Amino acid sequence: MKFNVITLFPKMFEGPLSESILKRAQKNSLIDINLINLRDFAIDKHKTVDDTPYGGGAGMVLRVDIVDHAISNLKSPFGLAQGGQISNRKKVRTILLTPTGTKFDQKKAIELAKYDELTLIAGHYEGFDQRIHEHLVDEEISIGDYVLTGGELPAMVMIDTISRMIPGVIKEESAANESFMNGDESDYPVYTRPVEYNGWKVPEVLQNGNHAEIEKWRNEHKK
Repeated sequence: MKFNVITLFPKMFEGPLSESILKRAQKNSLIDINLINLRDFAIDKHKTVDDTPYGGGAGMVLRVDIVDHAISNLKSPFGLAQGGQISNRKKVRTILLTPTGTKFDQKKAIELAKYDELTLIAGHYEGFDQRIHEHLVDEEISIGDYVLTGGELPAMVMIDTISRMIPGVIKEESAANESFMNGDESDYPVYTRPVEYNGWKVPEVLQNGNHAEIEKWRNEHKK
């Protein structure tokens, strides 16, 4: 899968996306993360991407023409379609990260993992020109009901969560048994060595090798 991220701050992604599972997934060509600096599509020498809102009001608004140029630049010579349609044998989707969007959860991650290419647009300032919402994206997504400085952290969360659903990124058994899969939000306690520490012991049932008893104990102790 390919992730395109349109952002004003591409350097924010360097640490989180270059370590651990995501690093291996990129090295093994399971995912491709393409960071696009929105300022590269500005049309003035000052690299301006925003302007004051018509009608007055506080804050600055990201311009529709600049965002449109960035999105259009990602399209292949054959013109990859939006709206989840398939063009040039690719299934693609353009997503605006906004506080008013559909709430991101595991079900949405599984759904989005079926696409070949996702473009995530991370905003800043007061928001986006309304025409971006109405004409340039397929859907809007929020990761929660709280205020963030911009869309960069939500983009990282989505890339991490969706990537785990892509075959080969993590072990199939690990993915199937994780919390929130199949609507199950619970998980059971886990232990490792040493078997006893400060008088705190690993439950005997987990040490006896009886898989039926272990499974029964885990089901009974789900959080």
